[in-house]
Amino acid sequence: MKRDSALLGEPRLEVTDSLGRRIVHIEKLPFLIGRRVGSDLHLPSGEISRDHAEIVGVGDGYSITDRGSRYGTFVNDDEVKEQSLAHGDRIRLGRNGGVEIVFLASADDKPADRGAAVVGDIRQLATLLEGLRALSSARVLDDVLSLVMDAAIAVSGAERGFIMLANDAGELEFTVARSRDRQTLPGSGFETSRKIPEEVFQTGESRIEADLLDGDLAAKHQGTIALGIRNVLCVPLHLVRYADNQEAVSSEDRLIGVLYLDSRERGTLLSAQTAGALETLANEAAVAIENAKLYRTALEKAKMEQEMQTAADIQQALLPAGQRTGAFFVASAETMPCRSIGGDFFDYIDLPNGAFGFALGDVAGKGPPAALLGAMLQGSLAAKALSSTGPATTMAAVNTALVRRGIQGRFVTLFYGILFQDGRLVYCNAGHNPPMLVTKRAGVERLETGGMVIGLFDGTPFTEDTVYLEAGDFLLTFSDGVSEAMNAADEEYGDEGILSSLADMQVTDVEPQLKHVFGGVSTFTAGAAQNDDVTAMVVGYRSPPNAEG
Repeated sequence: MKRDSALLGEPRLEVTDSLGRRIVHIEKLPFLIGRRVGSDLHLPSGEISRDHAEIVGVGDGYSITDRGSRYGTFVNDDEVKEQSLAHGDRIRLGRNGGVEIVFLASADDKPADRGAAVVGDIRQLATLLEGLRALSSARVLDDVLSLVMDAAIAVSGAERGFIMLANDAGELEFTVARSRDRQTLPGSGFETSRKIPEEVFQTGESRIEADLLDGDLAAKHQGTIALGIRNVLCVPLHLVRYADNQEAVSSEDRLIGVLYLDSRERGTLLSAQTAGALETLANEAAVAIENAKLYRTALEKAKMEQEMQTAADIQQALLPAGQRTGAFFVASAETMPCRSIGGDFFDYIDLPNGAFGFALGDVAGKGPPAALLGAMLQGSLAAKALSSTGPATTMAAVNTALVRRGIQGRFVTLFYGILFQDGRLVYCNAGHNPPMLVTKRAGVERLETGGMVIGLFDGTPFTEDTVYLEAGDFLLTFSDGVSEAMNAADEEYGDEGILSSLADMQVTDVEPQLKHVFGGVSTFTAGAAQNDDVTAMVVGYRSPPNAEG
C-alpha cells in the first residue's frame, strides 16, 4: 500500500553498507527489513536477523518495530522495540551491523546536496569493498593480516596501525604493524600504549579517543602522549559464525583480538562513518583471520602427515622382504604398526658359516622415537651378529652399544635365533615374549632362555640354549601386540588365544601359517582400536636337499 506523502514527502531509506550507498524507496507497508532474501530491504550482514524489523504507518507518520531480533534495533543509538521515525533519524540494526540507515521523509532533502561528503564516503566504502574482496581470497595468515591493516589505514587515514591476537591463554599478543605507506613496521612490536587495546579486548566495545590531551585522558595515557599520539581508534575483532539451519543461533561467538589505529592529528579517525566502516571490516577480518589460521593448521598437519608417511616408507624399506626361503628353511614375517610408524622390527641375517639368523624386537614406546631406535638396533644387530660366536655374545654386544649411547628410559625386548642346516636352533631371549616352538615330537615348547631386556644396564649377562627341529617343525615369534591385543570388551587375546590358533591350524606352509595367526587376532579384536604394534614371524625347518631320507 502506497501512502499519501504530500506532507512528509516520499519516505525512503538512505542505506550505506559494504555494497555502497543507495536510496531505497518505501513503496509498501509494512516494509520488512532483514536477512531473509524476500525482505523489502535485504541485508546479508551476520548480525542482522532474518526478520529483523519493519516500518509501518502510524497516522500521517511512520514508526519502526523490532521483530524480536537477536542483537536489537537502534534509533539514534538508542535501542528500541517500537519508535516513531522523524526525518534524518539514524537506524542501526545489530550491535555493529556494518549498515547505516537514514530515514528520509522531506521532499527537499536530496543526496546530491551532500556534495563532497558523499564523494568522500563513496571513496571510503570503495576502499573497504576492495579490502573485503581481497580478504575473501586470501589464505595465508600473514597476507590476511597485512590486507586488513592496509584496508583499515586506507579507510581511516591513520598514520599507522597494528593487530593483536589472543593466544591460547586469552592474552593479547602483538602480531603485525603497518604504516600508511603499506610497509610492515620492524620488530616484534612498536612503541605504543597497551592500555586502550586491552580495554577494548576486555569490553568488546570500540574506542575512539579524539584528543588524548583533553581532560582526564592525559593522566591515563601519558605513555602514548609522550610518543606524540593524540588520536586513537581501536575496534574489537569479533568472530561470529552462524549455524546454517537455525535462525540466529551462533555456533561460535568470541573475541579473537583487536585492530588499533592512531595518528598525531585528528584526521578522519573521528568520523562516525569511519568507525562503522572499520567495525564492518573488523567483523569480516575476524572470520578471514580465523580461516587463515585453520588453513595454516591444515597445511602443517598435511605436511606432518606427509613426513610421517615418508618415515613409514623408509621404515618399511629398512625391513627385509617378509618372505625368505633357503636350502633348509622357510620364513615369513609381517608387522602392522598401530600408528603410521612403530617400534617393532624383524630381520634376517645370512651368516658366514651358512646358518640362518633371524630376530624380532620390540622397542618400548611408539611413534617416531621408537622407530628411530628400532632402526638403529636393527643395524647394530646385523653388524654384531656377523662377528659374534653365538646369540648370547651378540646380545651382549648390542646391549653394550645401546647403553653407551645414553638414551634414557628406552629399552628393547629382543629374540635372536640361529638355525643350522642340521636342525639345531641356538637362541637367546632378551626379555621378549617367549616364542612358541611347534614340533611333531613334543607339541608346543616355549623358548625363554636369555636374560634381561636390552639397553638398561651395561654388563648384563646373557645365556643361550639349543633345541632341535625336525622337518615340518616351525617356530612362531611375536611381539606383545599379538598376545595383548584387546577386543571391544577390553579382554586380552593372551597366550591362550595364540595356543588355540596353533591348535586348529591346518596349513603346513609358513606364509599361510602366519596369515592364520594374524587372522586369529583380527577375528578376536573385531576391528577394535589397538594400542600396540602387531608383529609376528614364522620360521619353518625343511630337510636340506642332500639329507639322507
